[in-house]
Amino acid sequence: MNIIGLVIQLISGAVGGNVAGALMKNFSLGPLGNSIAGIVGGGIGGQILSALLSGGTAAAGGAAAGGSVIGSIAGGGIGGAVLLIIVGIVKGLMAKK
Repeated sequence: MNIIGLVIQLISGAVGGNVAGALMKNFSLGPLGNSIAGIVGGGIGGQILSALLSGGTAAAGGAAAGGSVIGSIAGGGIGGAVLLIIVGIVKGLMAKK
């Protein structure tokens, strides 16, 4: 695994989590919560996407390849947003009890 790709995924996840929290106020966990959920989701989502796109092996050239960087950004951002929404839904369900 390439450390640069992971850092890109984590940063993109934090951005994705905060953007999702800003767009969907009912799922927002606050800036810190959005960032944490985004970072975790970005790491998970980015790894899943990179494994799917590379067929489970490391892409030739690592994060220096343009497609790999774009994939890391997209996977991290989407993963961060998705995990934030999931956590927001669970938080909302727990508050109703």
